[in-house]
Amino acid sequence: MGGGLYSTEVQDFDKTLDLKKVKPYGDTMNDGKVQLSFTLPVPAGPEAIEAAKQLLRSMGMDNPQVVFSRELNPGFTFFNCYGNLQHTVNYADIHVPKVESTVMDMHGVDDFIREHIGRKLVMVGASTGTDAHTVGIDAIMNMKGYAGHYGLERYEMIEAYNLGSQVTNEELIARALELKADAILVSQTVTQKDIHIKNCTEFIEMSQAEGIRDRMILVCGGPRISHELAKEIGFDAGFGVNTYADDVASYVAQEYVKRNNK
Repeated sequence: MGGGLYSTEVQDFDKTLDLKKVKPYGDTMNDGKVQLSFTLPVPAGPEAIEAAKQLLRSMGMDNPQVVFSRELNPGFTFFNCYGNLQHTVNYADIHVPKVESTVMDMHGVDDFIREHIGRKLVMVGASTGTDAHTVGIDAIMNMKGYAGHYGLERYEMIEAYNLGSQVTNEELIARALELKADAILVSQTVTQKDIHIKNCTEFIEMSQAEGIRDRMILVCGGPRISHELAKEIGFDAGFGVNTYADDVASYVAQEYVKRNNK
Protein backbone atom coordinates (compact mmCIF):
# COMPACT_ATOMS: atom_id res chain seq x y z
CA MET A 1 0.00 0.00 0.00
CA GLY A 2 2.81 2.39 0.88
CA GLY A 3 4.46 1.83 -2.50
CA GLY A 4 1.20 2.53 -4.30
CA LEU A 5 0.72 5.84 -2.49
CA TYR A 6 4.27 6.89 -3.32
CA SER A 7 3.74 6.06 -6.99
CA THR A 8 0.58 8.15 -7.08
CA GLU A 9 2.36 11.10 -5.48
CA VAL A 10 5.18 10.95 -8.02
CA GLN A 11 2.72 10.61 -10.90
CA ASP A 12 0.76 13.66 -9.73
CA PHE A 13 3.88 15.77 -9.18
CA ASP A 14 3.72 18.79 -11.49
CA LYS A 15 7.10 19.03 -13.21
CA THR A 16 6.15 21.87 -15.55
CA LEU A 17 8.35 24.93 -15.30
CA ASP A 18 7.79 28.13 -17.25
CA LEU A 19 10.71 30.49 -16.70
CA LYS A 20 8.47 33.37 -17.76
CA LYS A 21 6.06 32.61 -14.90
CA VAL A 22 8.12 31.45 -11.94
CA LYS A 23 6.35 30.95 -8.60
CA PRO A 24 7.66 29.82 -5.19
CA TYR A 25 7.89 26.06 -4.72
CA GLY A 26 6.87 24.25 -1.52
CA ASP A 27 5.48 20.73 -1.96
CA THR A 28 4.50 20.83 -5.64
CA MET A 29 5.86 22.78 -8.59
CA ASN A 30 4.04 26.11 -8.99
CA ASP A 31 2.10 25.78 -5.72
CA GLY A 32 3.35 29.24 -4.68
CA LYS A 33 3.86 28.17 -1.06
CA VAL A 34 5.68 30.78 1.03
CA GLN A 35 6.43 31.37 4.71
CA LEU A 36 6.30 34.89 6.12
CA SER A 37 7.04 36.32 9.57
CA PHE A 38 6.15 39.79 10.81
CA THR A 39 5.00 41.80 13.83
CA LEU A 40 1.85 43.90 14.06
CA PRO A 41 1.35 46.68 16.64
CA VAL A 42 -1.87 45.10 17.96
CA PRO A 43 -2.70 42.97 21.04
CA ALA A 44 -2.72 39.18 20.65
CA GLY A 45 -6.07 37.54 19.99
CA PRO A 46 -8.51 36.44 17.28
CA GLU A 47 -8.68 39.97 15.86
CA ALA A 48 -4.89 40.07 15.48
CA ILE A 49 -4.90 36.72 13.66
CA GLU A 50 -7.62 37.91 11.31
CA ALA A 51 -5.66 41.13 10.66
CA ALA A 52 -2.61 39.03 9.72
CA LYS A 53 -4.71 36.90 7.34
CA GLN A 54 -6.17 39.97 5.67
CA LEU A 55 -2.68 41.34 5.13
CA LEU A 56 -1.61 38.06 3.52
CA ARG A 57 -4.60 38.21 1.17
CA SER A 58 -3.73 41.79 0.24
CA MET A 59 -0.23 40.58 -0.66
CA GLY A 60 -1.75 38.19 -3.19
CA MET A 61 -1.81 34.99 -1.14
CA ASP A 62 -4.48 32.30 -1.26
CA ASN A 63 -5.30 30.08 1.72
CA PRO A 64 -3.55 32.28 4.33
CA GLN A 65 -2.71 30.46 7.55
CA VAL A 66 -1.38 31.79 10.84
CA VAL A 67 0.47 28.79 12.28
CA PHE A 68 2.02 30.59 15.24
CA SER A 69 1.47 33.87 17.04
CA ARG A 70 2.76 35.29 20.30
CA GLU A 71 2.51 38.58 22.12
CA LEU A 72 5.98 40.13 22.29
CA ASN A 73 4.96 43.01 24.53
CA PRO A 74 1.55 44.43 25.39
CA GLY A 75 0.12 45.71 22.14
CA PHE A 76 2.59 43.89 19.84
CA THR A 77 2.06 40.43 18.31
CA PHE A 78 4.47 38.31 16.28
CA PHE A 79 3.21 35.93 13.57
CA ASN A 80 4.49 32.98 11.54
CA CYS A 81 2.28 32.51 8.50
CA TYR A 82 1.90 30.42 5.37
CA GLY A 83 0.10 31.11 2.12
CA ASN A 84 0.04 30.32 -1.58
CA LEU A 85 1.39 33.23 -3.59
CA GLN A 86 -0.53 34.08 -6.75
CA HIS A 87 2.10 36.36 -8.29
CA THR A 88 4.85 35.19 -10.65
CA VAL A 89 8.09 36.66 -11.98
CA ASN A 90 9.54 36.52 -15.48
CA TYR A 91 12.91 34.92 -14.70
CA ALA A 92 13.85 34.86 -18.39
CA ASP A 93 13.94 38.68 -18.53
CA ILE A 94 16.03 39.17 -15.37
CA HIS A 95 19.52 40.59 -15.81
CA VAL A 96 21.62 41.52 -12.79
CA PRO A 97 24.88 43.43 -13.38
CA LYS A 98 27.76 41.37 -11.96
CA VAL A 99 31.49 41.79 -11.53
CA GLU A 100 33.09 40.40 -14.67
CA SER A 101 36.11 38.41 -13.51
CA THR A 102 37.20 34.83 -12.99
CA VAL A 103 37.36 34.03 -9.28
CA MET A 104 40.61 32.37 -8.22
CA ASP A 105 41.75 31.13 -4.83
CA MET A 106 44.64 32.77 -2.96
CA HIS A 107 47.34 30.72 -4.68
CA GLY A 108 45.78 31.31 -8.08
CA VAL A 109 45.73 35.07 -7.51
CA ASP A 110 49.36 35.08 -6.35
CA ASP A 111 50.42 33.10 -9.43
CA PHE A 112 48.40 35.41 -11.71
CA ILE A 113 50.05 38.53 -10.25
CA ARG A 114 53.54 37.01 -10.53
CA GLU A 115 52.99 36.05 -14.15
CA HIS A 116 51.12 39.09 -15.44
CA ILE A 117 52.25 41.96 -13.19
CA GLY A 118 55.57 40.90 -11.69
CA ARG A 119 55.29 42.88 -8.45
CA LYS A 120 53.04 43.10 -5.42
CA LEU A 121 49.75 44.95 -5.79
CA VAL A 122 49.17 47.57 -3.10
CA MET A 123 45.64 47.66 -1.68
CA VAL A 124 44.44 50.10 0.99
CA GLY A 125 41.12 49.59 2.74
CA ALA A 126 39.02 51.12 5.50
CA SER A 127 35.57 51.37 6.99
CA THR A 128 34.88 55.01 6.26
CA GLY A 129 32.80 57.86 7.64
CA THR A 130 31.18 57.40 11.04
CA ASP A 131 31.05 53.62 10.57
CA ALA A 132 32.75 52.05 13.60
CA HIS A 133 32.31 48.47 12.37
CA THR A 134 35.37 46.66 11.00
CA VAL A 135 33.75 43.26 10.45
CA GLY A 136 33.49 43.81 6.70
CA ILE A 137 36.93 45.22 5.99
CA ASP A 138 38.53 42.72 8.39
CA ALA A 139 36.87 39.79 6.63
CA ILE A 140 38.45 40.91 3.36
CA MET A 141 41.84 42.14 4.56
CA ASN A 142 42.87 40.48 7.83
CA MET A 143 45.22 37.52 7.50
CA LYS A 144 42.75 35.00 8.98
CA GLY A 145 40.00 36.16 6.65
CA TYR A 146 36.49 34.78 7.01
CA ALA A 147 34.65 31.47 6.51
CA GLY A 148 37.77 29.66 5.31
CA HIS A 149 38.77 32.38 2.84
CA TYR A 150 42.12 33.94 3.81
CA GLY A 151 42.30 37.74 3.85
CA LEU A 152 44.50 39.85 1.60
CA GLU A 153 47.23 40.17 4.25
CA ARG A 154 48.04 36.48 3.73
CA TYR A 155 48.52 36.80 -0.04
CA GLU A 156 52.19 36.74 -1.02
CA MET A 157 51.70 39.10 -3.96
CA ILE A 158 49.45 41.67 -2.26
CA GLU A 159 50.62 44.39 0.10
CA ALA A 160 47.49 45.07 2.15
CA TYR A 161 46.91 48.03 4.47
CA ASN A 162 43.85 47.90 6.71
CA LEU A 163 43.26 51.37 8.16
CA GLY A 164 40.40 50.26 10.40
CA SER A 165 37.14 52.10 11.09
CA GLN A 166 35.84 55.68 11.21
CA VAL A 167 38.39 56.75 8.63
CA THR A 168 37.43 59.90 6.76
CA ASN A 169 37.40 59.90 2.98
CA GLU A 170 40.17 62.50 3.05
CA GLU A 171 42.36 60.28 5.25
CA LEU A 172 41.82 57.22 3.09
CA ILE A 173 42.69 59.03 -0.12
CA ALA A 174 45.74 60.67 1.45
CA ARG A 175 47.02 57.31 2.71
CA ALA A 176 46.42 55.70 -0.67
CA LEU A 177 48.44 58.44 -2.37
CA GLU A 178 51.23 58.08 0.17
CA LEU A 179 51.43 54.32 -0.34
CA LYS A 180 51.01 54.60 -4.13
CA ALA A 181 48.09 52.20 -3.95
CA ASP A 182 46.84 50.26 -6.93
CA ALA A 183 43.40 49.82 -5.37
CA ILE A 184 41.27 51.38 -2.62
CA LEU A 185 38.70 49.26 -0.78
CA VAL A 186 35.83 51.05 0.98
CA SER A 187 33.69 49.14 3.49
CA GLN A 188 30.22 50.30 4.53
CA THR A 189 28.46 48.29 7.24
CA VAL A 190 26.25 50.90 8.92
CA THR A 191 23.67 52.00 6.37
CA GLN A 192 20.87 53.74 8.29
CA LYS A 193 19.09 56.39 6.24
CA ASP A 194 21.26 55.42 3.24
CA ILE A 195 24.36 57.04 4.78
CA HIS A 196 26.46 54.56 2.78
CA ILE A 197 25.29 56.12 -0.48
CA LYS A 198 26.07 59.64 0.71
CA ASN A 199 29.50 58.65 2.03
CA CYS A 200 30.47 56.66 -1.07
CA THR A 201 29.33 59.46 -3.37
CA GLU A 202 31.48 61.94 -1.45
CA PHE A 203 34.44 59.56 -1.74
CA ILE A 204 34.10 59.39 -5.52
CA GLU A 205 33.81 63.18 -5.75
CA MET A 206 36.99 63.57 -3.67
CA SER A 207 38.84 60.94 -5.70
CA GLN A 208 37.99 62.84 -8.87
CA ALA A 209 39.15 66.13 -7.31
CA GLU A 210 42.44 64.49 -6.29
CA GLY A 211 42.94 63.06 -9.77
CA ILE A 212 43.05 59.39 -8.67
CA ARG A 213 39.71 58.25 -10.07
CA ASP A 214 41.30 56.75 -13.17
CA ARG A 215 44.68 55.98 -11.62
CA MET A 216 43.48 53.55 -8.93
CA ILE A 217 40.93 50.75 -8.91
CA LEU A 218 38.09 51.77 -6.60
CA VAL A 219 36.03 49.07 -4.89
CA CYS A 220 33.31 49.24 -2.24
CA GLY A 221 31.55 46.54 -0.29
CA GLY A 222 28.99 45.90 2.41
CA PRO A 223 25.66 44.20 3.18
CA ARG A 224 23.65 46.71 1.16
CA ILE A 225 26.20 47.19 -1.60
CA SER A 226 25.60 45.65 -5.01
CA HIS A 227 27.73 45.87 -8.14
CA GLU A 228 24.97 47.84 -9.83
CA LEU A 229 24.80 50.41 -7.01
CA ALA A 230 28.58 50.71 -6.87
CA LYS A 231 28.79 51.41 -10.61
CA GLU A 232 26.01 53.99 -10.38
CA ILE A 233 27.90 55.85 -7.66
CA GLY A 234 31.14 55.77 -9.63
CA PHE A 235 33.15 52.82 -8.27
CA ASP A 236 34.70 50.22 -10.52
CA ALA A 237 33.08 47.30 -8.67
CA GLY A 238 30.88 46.49 -5.70
CA PHE A 239 30.83 43.37 -3.52
CA GLY A 240 27.87 42.49 -1.33
CA VAL A 241 26.91 39.52 0.82
CA ASN A 242 28.52 36.10 0.18
CA THR A 243 31.66 37.57 -1.36
CA TYR A 244 35.14 37.13 0.05
CA ALA A 245 38.77 38.19 -0.34
CA ASP A 246 39.06 35.76 -3.28
CA ASP A 247 36.44 37.71 -5.21
CA VAL A 248 38.02 41.10 -4.49
CA ALA A 249 41.61 40.01 -5.14
CA SER A 250 40.71 38.21 -8.37
CA TYR A 251 38.85 41.22 -9.71
CA VAL A 252 41.53 43.78 -8.79
CA ALA A 253 44.36 41.70 -10.27
CA GLN A 254 42.54 41.06 -13.55
CA GLU A 255 41.28 44.64 -13.81
CA TYR A 256 44.82 45.96 -13.29
CA VAL A 257 46.15 43.80 -16.11
CA LYS A 258 43.26 44.76 -18.37
CA ARG A 259 43.88 48.48 -17.86
CA ASN A 260 47.61 48.28 -18.32
CA ASN A 261 47.52 46.10 -21.42
CA LYS A 262 45.42 48.50 -23.44
